[in-house]
Amino acid sequence: MKKYIIGIVFLTSMFLLSCADQLEVTPPNNIIDEQIKEILASGDTTKINLILGSMANGMPGLLNYGSGGSEVRYGTWQGMNAMRNLEGNDIVLGAKNLTMFGADEYYLRDFISTAVDKNRFYYEAIWDVITSANKMLNYLDDETVGTIPKLQEFKARGLIVRAFAYNYLMENYQDSYLQGGKDKLGIMLYDFYSPTQPYKPRASSTDTYNFIKNDLTNAVKLFEAANYGYTKSNLKDIDLSVAKFILARVSLITGDWTTAISASNDILAQYPTLMGQNVYGGVNNVGTASNPEIRPETNGFLFNEVNPEVILGWPVGEAKTVHNFWMNPFGEGNGGEGEGYARIDNRLYEKIDSRDYRKNVFMATDFGDYTYPTNNTKRFVPAYTNLKFAATHGIGSDDKKNVGTVTNYYMRTSEVLLMKAEAQARDGKEAEAKNTLNILLAARTKTGETPLTVDTYSSMNGMTALQMVQLQTRIELWGENGREFFNNKRWNIPVDRQSSTNHVDKGTYSVDKMTLKIPEVEMLYNPLAVQN
Repeated sequence: MKKYIIGIVFLTSMFLLSCADQLEVTPPNNIIDEQIKEILASGDTTKINLILGSMANGMPGLLNYGSGGSEVRYGTWQGMNAMRNLEGNDIVLGAKNLTMFGADEYYLRDFISTAVDKNRFYYEAIWDVITSANKMLNYLDDETVGTIPKLQEFKARGLIVRAFAYNYLMENYQDSYLQGGKDKLGIMLYDFYSPTQPYKPRASSTDTYNFIKNDLTNAVKLFEAANYGYTKSNLKDIDLSVAKFILARVSLITGDWTTAISASNDILAQYPTLMGQNVYGGVNNVGTASNPEIRPETNGFLFNEVNPEVILGWPVGEAKTVHNFWMNPFGEGNGGEGEGYARIDNRLYEKIDSRDYRKNVFMATDFGDYTYPTNNTKRFVPAYTNLKFAATHGIGSDDKKNVGTVTNYYMRTSEVLLMKAEAQARDGKEAEAKNTLNILLAARTKTGETPLTVDTYSSMNGMTALQMVQLQTRIELWGENGREFFNNKRWNIPVDRQSSTNHVDKGTYSVDKMTLKIPEVEMLYNPLAVQN
């Protein structure tokens, strides 16, 4: 993707020239790569930070933001995943036909063709992230890094970001590995940054995933060598838990059950505590039924400080809030005042056990009219609308107009438990998978009820362990990070809304149509590119 590499050459050159005098190089205004690597290899932490600190410290932000830009739907991870949320079975968009952003996705209109913006922006955003990682990694070859802890830490960050982005490309631009994708093409593998390097053809899917896993396993080794482990006090840091979370996800995709289980166990040893009923969603209403006051400070999905599950997330001011814009029914975004209420499909709602408090984060009946503060707009909030991501205020504010001021998260403990349980089930360890699920179910049992188990959960009678995992994943991760879409691809589950009573659109959509075409921009500029 040379097109995306060229744009950052000038900025890099100017940055290094501005550091030249401070680094005492000769000649000072013509610093070259060899001099940079020599300075880095010296192990001088001050100079290392001066040269690479800005890039290395910017790596975590790439997992929070993406490529940026004014198009929030496709310029941020949250926006892209919010659109993926709408392309499944379990989320209903509103209660009537809508023409807002997101409607095309919900109505399952074309989002895979080569020229459509719902495809192109994904590709460009992800390649920008890979380019940023490679720009830093160019200076961090094995010889330069050696045994210098700061360089080991910086390199690990870059490898993790690159692996994350390549995996996201694969999840979007090829059939799932175990559903026929293994024998198909992967992605062009650019492992260094250069504005003049030749275009590359697509590697095989197997080689692409080997590349991804190699980056992740090397990152783990580098972190361990640098004695840089689990930085739980800094949720926005890329550390061992982030590396192993992505490794567990990739291993699940590729059928490496042993690694998925091992990586999950390592994370769970550090993040064993699950959210409790008191902070699971916006259910703590201290107002009236017609004028609720739901504080984000009591919602673990909106306030990381009360959520012990958060592995990677950002505080107020740094957190991206696109997801809340789409998911908060009391917000002044499309998910609230715009009437694009994120509602649960009645079929999934009915599968949630009455003793499971997760059922409480969806409205059993119509809420009725709610007045949005800025323009005093009144809207009717229908049944099945979620309270999972609900708040009427912003964090630290008594003014409802500040609604939407929240933290964010991207990785949490419950998903790790579910990845572990799925890997166990697929590896033929059904009893172990059920035991893992029982940990989650016990934590999701209403206060005063006997802890739920896979044997007592009302809708799971007669299911295999894998089917149990799939159901609990749909319930627990409802509305999070586009997971249903990507899991449907992995599990070969098509969209079929025909028997739903509350879906506005009753459409169907087959799994083979969930894979995006390589965008026109790649096909035009790269003569070696081959279309899906």
